[in-house]
Amino acid sequence: QVQLVESGGGLVQAGGSVRLSCAASLRTLRNYAMGWFRQAPGKEREFVASISGGGLSTRYADSVKGRFTISRDNAKYTVYLQMNSLKPEDTAVYYCAAGPTLIAVGRSPDYWGQGTQVTVSS
Repeated sequence: QVQLVESGGGLVQAGGSVRLSCAASLRTLRNYAMGWFRQAPGKEREFVASISGGGLSTRYADSVKGRFTISRDNAKYTVYLQMNSLKPEDTAVYYCAAGPTLIAVGRSPDYWGQGTQVTVSS
């Protein structure tokens, strides 16, 4: 059974915005730290952002600071990634992940989503 499901990806022009969603299917994951990763063609998967179980702490990759915002709604078992001022280099498959702590999810997540494609055109 799938534990995390991403949605919201698509095609957007440079400078535009997209909001990704990741829904957890297990109640246990409601209190897990959550994160977003991405993988561009020919590149390794990289960390994008993460948020603590309670939503009070966040981390961002330098490449997205000031442009992306991670948030969560635990009542809905959902984490979001608001992506603004998108650049062509943001084009990638974006994956949702979950782990027991903020640090753990950024290093070795326990759960992964299937990914959603985000394509930014110039």
